[in-house]
Amino acid sequence: MLMDDYIGFTIKKQKRIALIAHDSKKHEMIEWVKTHQDILKNHFLSGTGTTARLISEYTELPVKAYNSGPLGGDQQIGSRIVEGNIDFIIFFWDPLESHPHDPDVKALLRIAAVYDIPIANNRATADFLITSQYMSEEYERKVLNYNKVINRRIGEMKK
Repeated sequence: MLMDDYIGFTIKKQKRIALIAHDSKKHEMIEWVKTHQDILKNHFLSGTGTTARLISEYTELPVKAYNSGPLGGDQQIGSRIVEGNIDFIIFFWDPLESHPHDPDVKALLRIAAVYDIPIANNRATADFLITSQYMSEEYERKVLNYNKVINRRIGEMKK
């Protein structure tokens, strides 16, 4: 496994989905969750601060709440990805508004890419992902073996 190019991880039938929305997108997120409530009720949901609370309040779906984004919630979600406890992210972000925690958002997007986590940043992409055949079955994702990449770079530096 240490010398493989990729490391395989199984996303199980019951997904662990993180729901995140910037303030100007929270209403859109709640409406999206209501639309897909029949699918989402079969999965484990989590989210950042107010988004998680509002989704629970308006849909009665259980949503594990982390801190709000500016208070470290994005980083908490990122750490859950690294731990293998988040399989999927729906993140309605507002690209036209400046956010004090933009570095945290960028770090979350980066770690999701590193760990090959499906992520939707808008409603259209979220609609495509949530209605995918993979929502009701297991999926094998392949994560680049960065240990092999690092060892190769170290070997190249020694030359």
